[in-house]
Amino acid sequence: MCFAKLSIKIKTAVALGLPNLARVFLYRIGVKLGFNPIKKIIANIAHGVFFDDANVKNNVDLPINSQWQDQQYYFGWQVNPSADIPNWHRSVLTHCEVKDPLRNWWQIADFDAELGDIKGVWEASRFDWVLCFAQQAATGNKQALDKLNTWLLNWVEHNPPYQGVNWKCGQEASIRVMNLAMASVILASHNKTNIALCSLIKAHLQRIAPTLSYAMAQDNNHGTSEAAALYVGGSWLVNNGVSEGYAWQKLGGKWLENRAKKLIENDGSFSQYSTTYHRVMLDTFSMVEVWRKQLDLPLFSNAFYQRIKLATHWLYQLTQETTGDAPNLGANDGARLLPLTSADYRDFRPSVQLASVLFLQKKAWSKEGEYDLPLQWLKIVLPQSCLTPVTNFHFDQGGYFGLRSREGKAFLMMTYPKFRFRPSQCDALHVDFWLEGQNLLRDGGTFSYNAGDQYINYYGGTESHNTIQFDHSEQMPRLSRFLLGGWLKAKDIYFNSASGNCQASYTDLHKNKHLRNVTLNDKILLIEDVISGFNQSAILRWRLQPGTWKVDGHSLTNGKQFITVHATASVIRFELITGKESRYYYQETEVPVLEVELAQAGSIITEYKY
Repeated sequence: MCFAKLSIKIKTAVALGLPNLARVFLYRIGVKLGFNPIKKIIANIAHGVFFDDANVKNNVDLPINSQWQDQQYYFGWQVNPSADIPNWHRSVLTHCEVKDPLRNWWQIADFDAELGDIKGVWEASRFDWVLCFAQQAATGNKQALDKLNTWLLNWVEHNPPYQGVNWKCGQEASIRVMNLAMASVILASHNKTNIALCSLIKAHLQRIAPTLSYAMAQDNNHGTSEAAALYVGGSWLVNNGVSEGYAWQKLGGKWLENRAKKLIENDGSFSQYSTTYHRVMLDTFSMVEVWRKQLDLPLFSNAFYQRIKLATHWLYQLTQETTGDAPNLGANDGARLLPLTSADYRDFRPSVQLASVLFLQKKAWSKEGEYDLPLQWLKIVLPQSCLTPVTNFHFDQGGYFGLRSREGKAFLMMTYPKFRFRPSQCDALHVDFWLEGQNLLRDGGTFSYNAGDQYINYYGGTESHNTIQFDHSEQMPRLSRFLLGGWLKAKDIYFNSASGNCQASYTDLHKNKHLRNVTLNDKILLIEDVISGFNQSAILRWRLQPGTWKVDGHSLTNGKQFITVHATASVIRFELITGKESRYYYQETEVPVLEVELAQAGSIITEYKY
């Protein structure tokens, strides 16, 4: 048994990439022993206002994002009815305060059981409010500009450079840089930036650059965010006469090219296998392009733009036009960059529309909507032409099928394991089903990265997905908080767009085999699961839309849809239970879950009439 576990760990390490492991090792040993220059840098933030009334544009006539108007707004759902300056060292999730808040950031542990999820502290320091206050100021609200400067000054006073948890993560620092840059575009002050703001940007870039190798080793949005901040912040400094910025601009541009080519597949799939992280990546590149245009900087390579175009098309295919929602696939940490509208956190249309116009020179949707506002605020002209309508798809690099009914009202997405990068959840052969923008068969989400093992195991596990669970075990064993082992490999892959049919299978470490075949017609969704290899039981789960569901034999209905299950082996349990889902970070709600349990190998056919 010990040898088997060791073998899994070795194979996983190889899959992660030895260069990445070396980067992490050298980073950690460098910080511990003092080789990394991060311990030696110092920065002083100049006194003065950050945004000067004399240098800002204040005659814009556009709707603002009201989510930070006389309140605080976190993670796309949590409202604190206070217009006061936040406590920068207090978690908005657990309401606990950081002890010794002015410790050097490298002396702070990654996880603190007493504080809880550190994202609750970081959230206010991402500077979403900077964008909202900038919008208010741009419409002529002088008090909003004063408020923006007051809050920034307070943040600097309570977060001196490189002290405290808000300096611990390079990506968090990068998000602040990007939000400040977009605020300067909104206020048209990026060409006449005050010394205080330039010094704040410089302090952030000094923090980001020395730990860049660690970010790149993650092969995720940390690298894209930090490269973007260096490029944007560096060129911003150069544009305002600070020559030191050129080296950061060059370094950031180099890694932006690298990350686009490495992390985005030829089908547009992103390395994190997540819709919300895909949005984070896409918004990051959109902000980079907005900034490049504003400063009239040289174009990136054709290969760079080709990958971003593919990534835009990927998210366009998944986004529901009527609601803006998308499958809750993969890890979801509550991030939404560039919140320039009051749209819901789960509305992906503002991001898709912005990226589509920037990189494809076409609108994703022709009908006017709130999702056009980011383009208007960032001074991007909307083209007349539109993308071709969404279709069936097979993203064979990321492992995704998409099927649609002929009328276009129904949409199905199925995942299969095709892992060039580390997976975050046990969601192999998961099915997401949508009807007229409503999610009928749904993914469980994430909830939190640090609320306890029971949450990580449930939401990241097989139980939180519409698939088969064998012998109450996971599809892939969890090696650590963010790492799964025994990465699955799909077989029997088949896709027929014309007939609306797709198929894939896998065999796990315990020799359990699951083959799933899916057909979508105009009125019926048909799913056949062929299972074998297990010892005691196999459980098929369908995580349903909340509502009143009634069981009748091996069927159930909510009065609008009807689900019937047939099996070649005896069904030992057909039960509607109450499960959990998390569509927003740190928010948990109940969801009905149908569980169908078999004790023998065989075939299960689910017929979903809609």
